[in-house]
Amino acid sequence: MRVIDHRHDPAILRWAIIAITIALMFLIASVAAACPTCREGLAENDPHGQAIAAGFYYSILFMMSMPFAILGTFGGLAYLSIRRARLQSMQTDDGSQVDSPQSIA
Repeated sequence: MRVIDHRHDPAILRWAIIAITIALMFLIASVAAACPTCREGLAENDPHGQAIAAGFYYSILFMMSMPFAILGTFGGLAYLSIRRARLQSMQTDDGSQVDSPQSIA
């Protein structure tokens, strides 16, 4: 008779890790519901607390918009430099230029 050893079975180990992770997530979820300053500021009807919570809100919006603003700026600069290079390459050998940038598009 052959004895099967399940102590190091990768599938069981994987499911055990997943179960522990999910259990920890549910245990920590109540703690991580919101930052204490925002929660207390919104829970009270104190104007100072609500102003602090609004400050956090707008700072988070500002920080979230920065990657898009930075990528948009660099993308726009790359587009303009490529467009400028195309205009210069369209010049003829006799020195005449294209009249307007709109003629490329």
